[in-house]
Amino acid sequence: MSAVPAAESALDPAVAALLRRDPAGLVAAVVQQHDTGEVLMVAWMDDEALRRTLTTGRATYWSRSRREYWVKGETSGHRQWVRDVRLDCDGDALLVLVDQEGPACHTGERSCFHRPLEVTRAAR
Repeated sequence: MSAVPAAESALDPAVAALLRRDPAGLVAAVVQQHDTGEVLMVAWMDDEALRRTLTTGRATYWSRSRREYWVKGETSGHRQWVRDVRLDCDGDALLVLVDQEGPACHTGERSCFHRPLEVTRAAR
């Protein structure tokens, strides 16, 4: 079995140059349902997770707690099929537009943002 050449297994240098990573080498990834705009979750990507996402069409993230890569839905079956990936103007966050199969949240909720907080509005 031969190894994949480094040039084929690395994130495109032009894309990598646009990223502003945190001290751990990560960029926040906001995940949104492509057709409804529903915000599903926030996760983290490093260069390798982004490369895998862009080349496979499956959302791949870096788990800060488990310290390993995970493909969304690999064990749960709640897959994310990537439709588009966008980089924000500062280069420190990604918007991942997906077609979500089933719930996105590990709790079984459709979105991780299912707990509303009360907002007290000040008079204008």
